[in-house]
Amino acid sequence: MKKELSFITVIGKDKLGIVARVSNLLYKNNINIEDINQKVMEGFFVMTMLVDVAGYKYPLQKLNLTLEKTGKDMGLRIQLQHENIFKMMHRV
Repeated sequence: MKKELSFITVIGKDKLGIVARVSNLLYKNNINIEDINQKVMEGFFVMTMLVDVAGYKYPLQKLNLTLEKTGKDMGLRIQLQHENIFKMMHRV
């Protein structure tokens, strides 16, 4: 199966369970985490994830809304960006 990569960014005040909640949401939606980077900077949690959404059965808009709602519930900003969009925005 061909991979379909997207980036997820999570930013907000650090608190218990952020990685667990986001990764569990991805697992339940058949989305694989390819790479993850996280850091706490002056009390703020910053995480970037490269995920394979090829196994996700719905339009990515639905996943984006689910991630945004999860972020809002946790007081975080969670954003999904497809790899193609990311590449177009950051090409030289």
